[in-house]
Amino acid sequence: MAGKREPSDTPLNVARYKINREIPEAERPEEAEPDTNEAGQSMMDARAQYVEISIQQAIRRGDFDNLPGSGKPIPGLTDRYDPDWWIKRKIEREQITGLGPPALTLRTEDAGLDERLDTVFAEQQVRELLEDFNRRVIEARRQLRGGPPVVTALRDVDRELARWRERRRAAQQEREEARAREEAELAAMTWRERRRVKRERGAP
Repeated sequence: MAGKREPSDTPLNVARYKINREIPEAERPEEAEPDTNEAGQSMMDARAQYVEISIQQAIRRGDFDNLPGSGKPIPGLTDRYDPDWWIKRKIEREQITGLGPPALTLRTEDAGLDERLDTVFAEQQVRELLEDFNRRVIEARRQLRGGPPVVTALRDVDRELARWRERRRAAQQEREEARAREEAELAAMTWRERRRVKRERGAP
C-alpha cells in the first residue's frame, strides 16, 4: 500500500515568508534570499499567492462590501479636461478656503455660494455677502500675479436676492407639506400607534 501523501507545504512556506518579511532587517540572518522556497516554488510566485490568498480572505470577510462610491459613476469622467483639476478636487475635498490662486478659490466659493446664502436669514446680510464676493472677484481680476485667469462671473445682487427668496419660499413650502403629511399619517393611526411613533420621535 502506497504511503500517505504529505500535504503541500506551500501555505506554510508562504506564512514563513510573511513572518520573515515582518522581522526587522537588522535582526535577519546575513544570508541571501533564495530564489525558491522549500516547496520548490519561486519566491515571486509565493508572494503572488500570498497576495491572492489575502484578497480572497478579505472578500469572504466582507472587507470590500459597501465601499465609498461602489456602484456609482466615476466623478468627473465626462467633464472637459481642466489642467487645474487636481487642485480643485483637493480644495473641494478638504474644504480648503483662502489658499491657492484666486482663480481657483473664487471658483470653488462660487460653486457653494448658494448653499452658503441659504444659511442666512436676513436679506441685508445676503446682500453684504454678495457684494463682498463681487468685490473680491474684481480685485482678483485686476491683480497681475500670474497663475490661471479669473473667469468667475460677478453675481447680480438683485437677481440673487430674488433667487434666495424663492429658495426660502420653496423650502418653507416643502416643510409645511411634510408637516401636513406627517399629521395626516398620525391622524390615520390608532392612539397606541400615535403614542409609539411620538415616543420614537422624542415628541412629548
